[in-house]
Amino acid sequence: MNFHIKLKWLPTLMVALFLGNALLASSHREAPLIADDPLADNVDVYAFRSPDAPNTITLIATYIPMQLPHGGPNYYHFGENIRYEIHVDNDASVAGDEIIYRFTFERENEDPTTFFNVRLGQENLKTTYTLTRSTDGGENFDVIVSNGYVPPYNIGERSITGDAGLGADSYTELFQQGITNASGNGGERIFAGPVEDPFFVDLGGIFDLGDAPRQDGAPIDGLECFNTSALAIQVPISTLLKEGAPSEPTNILDSDYVIGVWASASRPALTVLNTDGSAPSVQGEFVQVSRLGMPLTNEAVIPVGLKDYWNSITPYEELDDLSLDNSFYNPELALYMDDDQFGGAVPAFAPLRVQENSLQAFDFTNGADGLFALKGTPAVEGTALDDDVFGTLLLPGAGVPRSVDLWPIFHTGVPNVRPYQLATGKMGDPLAAGKPFINNFLPNGGDMLRLNMAVPTTDRDSDAFSSLGLIQAAVLGLTDPTYANTDIEFIPNMDGFPNGRRLEDDVTRIELQAVGGVVLAAIGLWYDDYTAGDANPVTDDLLGVLGYSTGVEENDLPFSGSFPYVNEPYAGDGDCSGGIVNSSSDYFGGVGLQAPPVVAVNYPNPFQTNTTIKLRTSQRMAVTVDLFDQTGRRLRQLAQEVYPEGEHNINVDVNNLPDGIYFGVVTDGSGQVLQTVRMIKAN
Repeated sequence: MNFHIKLKWLPTLMVALFLGNALLASSHREAPLIADDPLADNVDVYAFRSPDAPNTITLIATYIPMQLPHGGPNYYHFGENIRYEIHVDNDASVAGDEIIYRFTFERENEDPTTFFNVRLGQENLKTTYTLTRSTDGGENFDVIVSNGYVPPYNIGERSITGDAGLGADSYTELFQQGITNASGNGGERIFAGPVEDPFFVDLGGIFDLGDAPRQDGAPIDGLECFNTSALAIQVPISTLLKEGAPSEPTNILDSDYVIGVWASASRPALTVLNTDGSAPSVQGEFVQVSRLGMPLTNEAVIPVGLKDYWNSITPYEELDDLSLDNSFYNPELALYMDDDQFGGAVPAFAPLRVQENSLQAFDFTNGADGLFALKGTPAVEGTALDDDVFGTLLLPGAGVPRSVDLWPIFHTGVPNVRPYQLATGKMGDPLAAGKPFINNFLPNGGDMLRLNMAVPTTDRDSDAFSSLGLIQAAVLGLTDPTYANTDIEFIPNMDGFPNGRRLEDDVTRIELQAVGGVVLAAIGLWYDDYTAGDANPVTDDLLGVLGYSTGVEENDLPFSGSFPYVNEPYAGDGDCSGGIVNSSSDYFGGVGLQAPPVVAVNYPNPFQTNTTIKLRTSQRMAVTVDLFDQTGRRLRQLAQEVYPEGEHNINVDVNNLPDGIYFGVVTDGSGQVLQTVRMIKAN
């Protein structure tokens, strides 16, 4: 069997199965050099089957991180002399990309006599673009959009709708003008322009040595009220299929329907600054300066000494560079989930503990041997761990425990082979055949989003929709009687991260859970508090990992139901314009976020006998807090009083309640729900 096919097949099997990525979730200022070049900085990549047009795939790449809405007078824009590219790999038998979309931008000052960005119907830094497409791996490019319209920055009402400004009916009018149809036979719809940043994460807490959820104070969406710049392409599935693939999939795991997606930015090799103040001169070959596939690979997996190098190579070059592998074999984050290492120094990660005695035999903590003891034994014969299959890649040696789960997902995607099927039907043997779950195996490169386009969409308005993506699908496949079989069937959220990435997916939480061993558990390598032969593998340790949350679980705005699905950018004169917030609301300073009336978080979580709900009110108000179980049954009232502005502690004694998941529901004096706090009791 071809070595590269071996290399890529199973490695992602395990990781993509649940996780999709191994660590945290986006790419804001992730490497030293690119942090100094924001115009070329990849922020996020998304790839999902379009919810309202399921015969198409939507690809989104964002650039230029953390844009303040009021960042004038020269507002944010795509850069000239930069190639912004979205790459698609659809055939593992052919080296490199099959399809490349390349955006290049031009800017014009329509009225150089004013310092305003917009005045009297004219726009300075007016931006247009050319979009070309290659279907032969970059050898030739065809123009499919010329003079593409980029909506102006959402400066404010006077600039956008006023008679002294552009005189538009609304910013929505300009935003919609940014959607265009490509020429040619590809059938693409295109958008390029400023948008509200769709990613959500407590960046401040995460990078403050893992303080997420925050142990002293409410979580903060570090990207709330920031904008970014998006390139969005909606492409018919037929355009993205590899050559010779059938027009209809054989089933939802059809390998012919798997694509890999990544994005990049490249600049000319030489830039010369001119002494007369004119634009710099550029020359030379284009050099890749940034790339992104899986969220937060470079930001939270690759060590700082290799970050700039990682940005300079393609996923295909990454495969042959063994210097990067140990960051996945022994991820740094796992050290903070191990009480024998630095776990005690990161209390927020307390629910996340990697298996060190799974099935009383296997240790997956850093430096341990994982499944290496099985190498060459009859137990792995015929499985992916067999040296005649992928064992030389998945079990390369001792001391690399995550070679079977975290390393593969970044390099190949997940195949539907043993042992990488759900534990359902395995009868306690993790190496046995189980429930087919996902196949987004594409062994032709390193880090990229891998998506099986045959998997149906989950209705965003359905009660079954979950931002936990494949994690939630796996939970249903393991615990819901509806799916307690070994048939191939669609489980809600199988179209979610890491099978591609939807805008709504909480990838930070998913990736941290994956580092905590949830992918291993999904295939039957249960947590340490499970003993072989026990009737129920859903133990307290597993519940702790599944219940873990950073505290920021959704975007600050709901997403649109139609292309390009992202939201219009925040306006510079709006609520997020940087105004001073009440000084007592110290959690919401910095960029001028408007403090919500109530912020609630509980600690510790999980807990044994009691926990404390920390309640912060931004003004004097009546507040009621009720305790519910996971069936929706109200158990008792925890508090009901008029609280002054400030922080308040509510002690919750649950010593007489069984282990499980509970909810503290916070309402105001009119009965309106302000917040729901998810709490886990696990002795």
